[in-house]
Amino acid sequence: MSEKGSSSPSFKADGENAAPLGYHDTDVFGREEDHQIRYKTLSWQLVAVLMIAEIVSNGMLSLPSSLAVVGLVPGLVLIIFLGMFALFTSWLLIQFKLRHPEVHNMGDAGYILAGPIGREILSFGTIVFAVFATGSQLLAGQIALGVLSSNKLCLMLYTGIFAIPTLLLALPRTLDRLSWLSVVSVLGIIVASIVGMIGAGSHPVDGWQDRYQVTVKTDFVAAFISITNPVFAYAGHFMFFILISEMRQPNDAMKAAYALQISATTFYALFAAIVYIYLGPDVASPAFTSLPLKWSKAAYAIAIPNFLMAGSLYSHTAAKLLFIRFFRKSRHLHQHTLVGWGVWVFLIALMNAAAFVLAIGVPIFNYLVGIAASLFASWYTYGIAGAFWLYDSWMYQGRSEAWRKKWAMCALSWLTLAAGAFICVAGMYVTVKQIVDAYASGKVSEPFSCG
Repeated sequence: MSEKGSSSPSFKADGENAAPLGYHDTDVFGREEDHQIRYKTLSWQLVAVLMIAEIVSNGMLSLPSSLAVVGLVPGLVLIIFLGMFALFTSWLLIQFKLRHPEVHNMGDAGYILAGPIGREILSFGTIVFAVFATGSQLLAGQIALGVLSSNKLCLMLYTGIFAIPTLLLALPRTLDRLSWLSVVSVLGIIVASIVGMIGAGSHPVDGWQDRYQVTVKTDFVAAFISITNPVFAYAGHFMFFILISEMRQPNDAMKAAYALQISATTFYALFAAIVYIYLGPDVASPAFTSLPLKWSKAAYAIAIPNFLMAGSLYSHTAAKLLFIRFFRKSRHLHQHTLVGWGVWVFLIALMNAAAFVLAIGVPIFNYLVGIAASLFASWYTYGIAGAFWLYDSWMYQGRSEAWRKKWAMCALSWLTLAAGAFICVAGMYVTVKQIVDAYASGKVSEPFSCG
């Protein structure tokens, strides 16, 4: 891990690979010229595709219902602001990764910040959030298959059917094998969203011109639930270190982040506004469910590749964190060994099985996803990025003097930490309240039920 000292890691280019000086000698995969399995093969364009495939997914389908709670203008302002904020935290994460090439995942970053305890907490959070996110994609697939077949089968069976290709797509050891499939995923969610917007516009609710509201007066719990939807729609930063670790030219990572955040923010705002305006305050979450049946079926069918790839990327991330933990600097990491492949397949199967069991066996699973997102995604996407800048400026740029000279960045970093803490605490509060209300109203189903 990084040695704590007074000099900042170098940002000079390391030859043709466009990385900080010494990067390829200290990063987790090292120099791969003689390796059978080469990880560092991704261009920034393919990393951007992977980022979009992972982030722009079923979370987008909850955004119109958020606008229904707070109103058109506050909702759009929130979506755009959070997108810009996520771009800022992306820059902080990428700068930290370039200064610390040995960081492969959030656990490694936690070790630098807080030693072994930090590593275990952030590693655990990454795995938990990735597994829950995989389960969420399985449920999105369940809904899609249910709509397409008019719910002729037990919903649990749909989840099982969807879980099989999700597992298989996660099996490649390197992300470049998933990147080209992610192109189909990105095209799928874009076309599906366009179909959804056309469906909403061609079949609006009666009196739609008078039904949407510019602003809506609401209480804190309802308002913050609507805030968490766009917050968690941007929740993909926990994968950034892993993605950058497999880039040929890590100095280009910010280009991928720009492509992600600009496209995601633009598309989120357009989709949320158009669907809310035409379908009104009763728009469902996921929004495709509120479309006429033939439009709903078309949108869900086209979105299925995205749900599959997003789930596969999440389970791949959870498995890879543990795989690197087990085999860092081992021949099993870079060679086709029986042990390496056996452990890899086992980890992929384990993560997908855990996601499947949680999704179908825990009646309050959707609420638990909210709790996991509040506990971890609030920090990975927003809060902890501030700690990265504060740490590096303190350790390598003059301690308190660096904070004083760069007071604006220092203030922004502390505000970023505070924002992460607020989203975490408030998100936990409203999610727990939702669980209590759900049990009180009898909305919670039985485990492993078909309903």
